[in-house]
Amino acid sequence: MLSHFSALLVFSLCLSVVFGITQRNKPNLMIKFGAFCFSLCVFGTIAASWVMYLIKR
Repeated sequence: MLSHFSALLVFSLCLSVVFGITQRNKPNLMIKFGAFCFSLCVFGTIAASWVMYLIKR
């Protein structure tokens, strides 16, 4: 059973692979853009969760 964080990592990995392949033409740019999308998705979700936590308090 996946935790919320591990589900986020799996989803972000799948999303970044698809975005990297479909949005760039050269292999090195695919990897860079995929890594950028992965980091943006993970850190953006963590930041949004902290904002929602602070709003709740």
